[in-house]
Amino acid sequence: MTTRPRARMLGVDALWRLPPGPLNAITDVAGVRVGHATVWFGEGPLLPGAGPARTGVTTILPHAGNLFREKVAAAVHTINGYGKACGFEQVRELGELETPIALTNTLNVWRVADALVDHALHANPDIGIATSTVNPVVGECNDGYLNDIQGRHVKAEHVRAALVSAASGAVSEGAVGAGAGTTCYGWKGGIGTASRATPAEAGGFLVGALVQTNFGRPEELRFGAWPVGQVLRAPAQAAPAHGSVMVVLATDAPLDARQLHRLCVRAEAGLARTGATIGHGSGEFVIAFSTVRRIYHEAFAPPIVRPASVLANEAAALESLLPAVVEAVEEAVLNSLCAAETVVGRDGHIRHALPLAQVRQLLGSTSQIGHVAAKRDKA
Repeated sequence: MTTRPRARMLGVDALWRLPPGPLNAITDVAGVRVGHATVWFGEGPLLPGAGPARTGVTTILPHAGNLFREKVAAAVHTINGYGKACGFEQVRELGELETPIALTNTLNVWRVADALVDHALHANPDIGIATSTVNPVVGECNDGYLNDIQGRHVKAEHVRAALVSAASGAVSEGAVGAGAGTTCYGWKGGIGTASRATPAEAGGFLVGALVQTNFGRPEELRFGAWPVGQVLRAPAQAAPAHGSVMVVLATDAPLDARQLHRLCVRAEAGLARTGATIGHGSGEFVIAFSTVRRIYHEAFAPPIVRPASVLANEAAALESLLPAVVEAVEEAVLNSLCAAETVVGRDGHIRHALPLAQVRQLLGSTSQIGHVAAKRDKA
């Protein structure tokens, strides 16, 4: 766990209206577990296939049971489709998730998917023989600036380690797991998480977000109304405009796939509040699931209808759930930046940690930021 402060410890909690859950993490949603395996070795020049490696895998599990047998309602949304996401089409079509979600680097998607299939086969040996096949779900970001991405160093054992170590409780953030080699607004990015609780009169539900950040120019970064990226000196080797982000949303609200897709769409607003402009060559994907809306794999004969929890008043619940998504995604992105330490990768490439002392100073004094914003507006 990093010792760097999270975003709201910089004095920006006034940005948000809804309260966070106890841990301000996706694991505030009961049953959700997160695991990381970080692959980190080598220094110096790139030797394709041999390192240095700055990469990993992060897994998100909706519940502790057999996910293939007890699926959860889910939805996906593509903001900009420049990416290699695996398994999204079946989720889009059927509205259900039947494996853990794994995040990794771009060229490792298929090896990670293969490991998820192995995991499902081990628990369900009838897959593909006496019952249907399985749909592994994997998202990705390109960490090739710091990592030997051709090496595809995330192996089956790393996926197994991330699955076995997945736990409730506090979530490690920053340069860990799938975020070990990623970049955000030109500084070191990585994994970030946050959560929001809706008011009791709106259901008292929880929404959690986990992000893998790898996007943005330094000058685009915003903390609320403060364009801090325009004031901070751009780090050396700043990032290009394109990039990617994976957003995972979890909730204990009894939402179906249609309603979950509405949550997915609002993640765009959370990204935009941090300064994201969604470039031509960027890949932004969102996947959401409800931990309490279950779909059972076994068929019943004769068919029976299982009772399911539903929202008695969709409008009233979503009036709070939608802004909860926006706030949780925004804070998760900022947490990914705040948590990440400086990383030196292949060929001496560096992604510097966001200078939090300088950010704190800027947020405490709006005069300099206001001057920069006024100058920009005149231009």
